[in-house]
Amino acid sequence: MGETTNKILVTGAAGFIGFHLANRLLDAGHAVVGLDNLNDYYDVNLKLSRLKMLEARDGFRFVKGELADRAAIAGLFAEERFEIVVNLAAQAGVRYSLVNPHAYIDSNIQGFMNILEGCRHNQVRHLVYASSSSVYGANTLMPFSVHHNVDHPVSLYAATKKANELMAHTYSALYGLPTTGLRFFTVYGPWGRPDMALFLFTRAILADKPIDVFNNGRMQRDFTFVDDIVEGVFRVMFHLPQPNGAWSGERPDPGTSFAPYRIYNIGNNNPVELLQFITVLEECLGKKAEKNFLPLQPGDVPATYADVEALATDVGFRPATPIDEGIRRFVAWYRSYYGM
Repeated sequence: MGETTNKILVTGAAGFIGFHLANRLLDAGHAVVGLDNLNDYYDVNLKLSRLKMLEARDGFRFVKGELADRAAIAGLFAEERFEIVVNLAAQAGVRYSLVNPHAYIDSNIQGFMNILEGCRHNQVRHLVYASSSSVYGANTLMPFSVHHNVDHPVSLYAATKKANELMAHTYSALYGLPTTGLRFFTVYGPWGRPDMALFLFTRAILADKPIDVFNNGRMQRDFTFVDDIVEGVFRVMFHLPQPNGAWSGERPDPGTSFAPYRIYNIGNNNPVELLQFITVLEECLGKKAEKNFLPLQPGDVPATYADVEALATDVGFRPATPIDEGIRRFVAWYRSYYGM
């Protein structure tokens, strides 16, 4: 765990999870190169604020660039010779994928291809990349396990994340590149994304505006605090995936492989109903929400619930931050950041 690495690439470093991970790596004494395109999918000022904090730290260097820029990514890899790469950059959001599908292909497919090629040609020791709980799609057997088949996505966003897992497997099989995919479950916390429910709800409630509550509040999510996500990523980075000797082509296990390839869920392992989540937020804000109840949206799934046994077994960690603590910490950050 305490090993020192020469250099780590974190893509999406000005993003929510990337920012927190880069800080964690710098705390541990690693040199971090952060790549981000600073796009305007949400408030760029928030990204710039995160970036400003990272750039004030020793050991961090920022590179502005597009994952889909093949020549630029190839050049970056050749120049820097990263030991470990963590790919968190992606076009995020389920609902936005219904509006602007091409953005997902450019970033999540072409961009990921460029990352794989960079790793392959420059002796990267381990590629860790963000997948998503959304890959479980139409699955209803709970909790979701990495050993379940996930061939029925219900959004293009989910399909691109599933494609990343397939592409990574190919590179692990063909070139022996160790790859680990992490299916994140509804991440929240300080410095979070403004397009996510917690941020939207907090802003609306404080402004005395109604909040949109989808699936009439009966949606269940495995809300996972960002520090737990980061701890999981950090541990996985230094745990190289090994081929599974018991893997069989007659009964293929989707979560492991004959190649150095692994998939893990990182979730709180404790689904919470959206109405309960809102109640905790109201308590933290000391203010009631005016709720606008709406049906389930296209591309959304009614519930997520992570089985994290593989993560616990392999790296000895399972997320455990309760939502009342996590939401309290988000609200404290929100009030401080916006001077309320």
